This record gives sequence, structure tokens and C-alpha cells, in this order.
Amino acid sequence: KLNSSSIFGISGPNGSGKSTLVKIIAGIISPSNGKVIHSINENQLKEEKLHNHIGLVSPYLVLYDEFTAYENMNYFSEIRGIQFNNEKVDNLLNKFRLFHRKDDLVKTYSSGMKQRLKFIFALMHSPQLIILDEPTSNLDEAGVDMVREVVQRRKASGGLLVVATNNQEYQRLTFWSKASRSQHG
Repeated sequence: KLNSSSIFGISGPNGSGKSTLVKIIAGIISPSNGKVIHSINENQLKEEKLHNHIGLVSPYLVLYDEFTAYENMNYFSEIRGIQFNNEKVDNLLNKFRLFHRKDDLVKTYSSGMKQRLKFIFALMHSPQLIILDEPTSNLDEAGVDMVREVVQRRKASGGLLVVATNNQEYQRLTFWSKASRSQHG
């Protein structure tokens, strides 16, 4: 049972099933055995509404290359049935250093910029659960620092976070302690 106010890690080598487990937790695929029940305050969530409660960052998420970043976010807001919050999105674009490129087609973005945009998608609707699958893929040191900040803010706010990675730094938990040190000086 995963409760709010927790950070959970899933680690292991390539092919060990980390991404499969993440997809099951996110409701993208069904498990071959057992089941995952998502609930808030003992009320079970409907599978078709999980995307309103989960923010997912992963290498297999698809962005629409022929849309701008803003158009992508607006489209995903419509799919989720939530109002597009310009102020929040602009703040996230600034935080992830993409504001100056918000009106550029995503196909002109580098792989690291696309990864940062995936974080904005995951955070723009203030989900109860954030799932990060290989969150530092294609990120430079500044991008990795942004991931650390997301983790620390989530930890401080008491939200639920699941991180899956084969990165040795995560597995040894030095990532978390470095994030903690940078937060406190």
C-alpha cells in the first residue's frame, strides 16, 4: 500500500520490469496477475479518470512534434477535462527554462528540452501521485538539478512520488541526500 507523503523507489537493471511496473501503477497497462487499486480517502478512483490524479514522466511518453509546447499543454488539458491555467504553465515553463521556446514546434526541441517539457505535463494539473520513470534521461546537470528540486518539493509538500531507474546514483540514494544537502545549504 502506497500512502501519500512518501517517496518510493523502484530500481534494477535494464529489462527487470521497472517500466512495466510503472505502467501498471499509472494505469497504462493491466497486470497479468493481481491488481492495483487507486483510491483517495478510501474512495476508489475510476480507471478512466486516473490521468487526472497522476503525473507521469517517462521516456515512452509521446509529445506532438507538430504542435508548440503551449499547444501540446493546451491539448492535454482538454483531454484531462481541466481548465488550462496560463499562469501555472508559464511558471512551470520558466522553472524548467522553456518559456522562451513555448511557441516553438516541439520537433525543434532537443531531447533534453523534451524531457523538461514532460515534467511540465506531469506537474501542470497538480496530481496527487507523481511517477518518474528514468527522470534524468537526456538531461544536463541543470536539468538533473531541476529533478532534484521536484523531488525535494514533493517531499516537503507531503505528496506521493514513485521513482523508477537503473541509475546507480539513485540506487545508492546519493541523489536524495545530495538534493537534501542542496536544500539546506
